[in-house]
Amino acid sequence: MLSAPLLALLLLLRLQVRASGVAEPPLPSVVLAILARNAEHSLPHYLGALERLDYPRARLALWCATDHNIDNTTAMLREWLAAVGHHYAAVIWRPEGEPRSYPDEEGPKHWTKERHQFLMELKQEALTFARAWGADYILFADTDNILTNNQTLRFLTEQALPVVAPMLDSQTYYSNFWCGITPQGYYRRTTDYFPTKNRQRQGCFRVPMVHSTFLVSLRAEGADQLTFYPPHPNYTWPFDDIIVFAYACEAAGVSAYICNEHRFGYMNVAVGPREGLEEEKINFIHLILQALVDGPPMQVSAHVSCPPKRPSKMGFDEVFVISLARRPARRQRMLSSLWEMEISGRVVDAVDGWMLNSSVLRSLGVDLLPGYQDPYSGRTLTKGEVGCFLSHYSIWEEMAARGLAQVLVLEDDVRFERNFRGRLEQLMEEVATQKLQWDLIYLGRKQVSPEEEVAVEGLPGLVVAGYSYWTLAYTLSLAGARKLLASQPLRRMVPVDEFLPIMFDQHPNEQYKEHFWPRDLRAFSTRPLLASPTHYAGDTGWLSDTETSSPWDDDSGRLISWTGSQKTLRDPRLDLGSSGHGLHPHPRDEL
Repeated sequence: MLSAPLLALLLLLRLQVRASGVAEPPLPSVVLAILARNAEHSLPHYLGALERLDYPRARLALWCATDHNIDNTTAMLREWLAAVGHHYAAVIWRPEGEPRSYPDEEGPKHWTKERHQFLMELKQEALTFARAWGADYILFADTDNILTNNQTLRFLTEQALPVVAPMLDSQTYYSNFWCGITPQGYYRRTTDYFPTKNRQRQGCFRVPMVHSTFLVSLRAEGADQLTFYPPHPNYTWPFDDIIVFAYACEAAGVSAYICNEHRFGYMNVAVGPREGLEEEKINFIHLILQALVDGPPMQVSAHVSCPPKRPSKMGFDEVFVISLARRPARRQRMLSSLWEMEISGRVVDAVDGWMLNSSVLRSLGVDLLPGYQDPYSGRTLTKGEVGCFLSHYSIWEEMAARGLAQVLVLEDDVRFERNFRGRLEQLMEEVATQKLQWDLIYLGRKQVSPEEEVAVEGLPGLVVAGYSYWTLAYTLSLAGARKLLASQPLRRMVPVDEFLPIMFDQHPNEQYKEHFWPRDLRAFSTRPLLASPTHYAGDTGWLSDTETSSPWDDDSGRLISWTGSQKTLRDPRLDLGSSGHGLHPHPRDEL
């Protein structure tokens, strides 16, 4: 990588060249190889990312192929090429014939030998075209790999490496590279993988294999020997295009590299050979939600007709989204997430602790529970915590006033787990079938009590809730809302996530509990959880409008200097460990 002084010098020289009227040398020419099969769910975002690449269209050619589709992939690609194709230096279009399956294919995501061979032949055809066209590079990028960084192509060509991949993030622990290969050609775990994947070491590193998205230099020494099909005469490894190409690189003495010093984009989690397109779509929606949190977000192409969204309340009377008006980015991220999941939410403007003072609190009848102290810092209640409580309280009041049978309550810092909507709908259907009497169900929380929680008979995804923190996502029944209101909590306020465990009699502080009766809220929790915070204390981007605001009875405007308590630290029980990358990672969405 270039040092900062050298990079500054090069930029100065470029400016001098422009000032002298001497034309800069053109950027390398690149062929973008697009191979799509049943990619309707990801194609609008994939093509949108290609459109936003900061690279002259006159230096790019498109090579597109698609076949064996049972969805709208071919029509989408044809529509996009008709709209943007004239901007590119050349366009090759290899449309499908009649949709068909491969022999012995068990589903659209099942990789048979014939399917592998057909993909290798297509990639070889793209490679042959790039050489004949005189391109300097060819970029292979699977259609569920979304390059959200528009500088990706410039960055890769500037590395001047023979084969180089931008490291992509996913919903799990795999990415588009291997750090080790066994003598039989399979994935081998190494000590370098996780430090690289987690960006604990950053740079461009030589690796034995890259896949899914990578750039091939056609001018590099040995590049003329690289092939996808037929495999090398000495090839005995698995009949798989990405492994065949890795072997070809090794045989030709061509090195492959992975670069991770920037966030370049995302890759979708692969589905199993017997899973269908619906599972792949669910995974991709989860990837979109991840990008909305971690950034930069994905954007669809303006030149592709997408299937219409049909948001609903999923059987709830309302889906409430508590959001501070002065946090517009969080609000928009939340609304975009719900839109992607086709959930119809209604924003509730949160009560802003910054706007509260002692006279306002007195007029609302707010008073602190005698003797309350934060269990970790010893501080009193903050105005942010008061505002948070009042925000939830207003929803409980509306439920009672309107007679809403059941609602979903979400705060605006929620990270949704995979298939949030489908899992929640299934849970509520099972709860109704089993006729479970419930008041509150946590969908996201921090379990505080170390004791094993009791599973609910007949409902394997539900446990009886123990002492818990957070109110970022829960369902509430009308009976539950009435119980919470009847306890008159404003007159003896504690943080809302302390109040709820008091009401279902699981709070460890007996003195606090004495102020509330009856403590008969019927509270449960999903297991595993369906939601978590977007950030934890210590994470880049973490902020808390509750823990850092001024004490509830302090009108001076001072803020508490606070970097997070045990409440906002990640629960280590949620960590997945390193088992997520133990198998041969083989993400697919092209042919």
